[in-house]
Amino acid sequence: MAKDDRGSAVVEFVLVSVLVVIVVLALLQVAIALYVRNTLMAAAAEGARFGAAYGRTPDDAALHTQRLIETTLPPEYADGVAAGTENVAGVPTVVVEVRAALPVLAWFGPDDGIRVRAHAMRESP
Repeated sequence: MAKDDRGSAVVEFVLVSVLVVIVVLALLQVAIALYVRNTLMAAAAEGARFGAAYGRTPDDAALHTQRLIETTLPPEYADGVAAGTENVAGVPTVVVEVRAALPVLAWFGPDDGIRVRAHAMRESP
């Protein structure tokens, strides 16, 4: 006596499609997080270089970094920008640090956000 397989394709499709959707959303989450991280890192590095130029201050670095972030990401990502000076191996540098929330598509993921830092050697006359 043969079993009737009618309707089993629908159930298989639903089960497989749920898994595929979860994998696609996970990949999308990683892609968005990497995009935000890379954008923040590039803005911080450029801001540090800008603020390290002769005659500029760390405040100039922070303002430039905020402007760069606001041109590519929503404005709330530019709220956590801080700049200052540090000595790295005896060399005066300008450091820019950006703290921002990590965009999350679902309820899981890191809650503390993302933090990037960039240094640039101060120019002297």
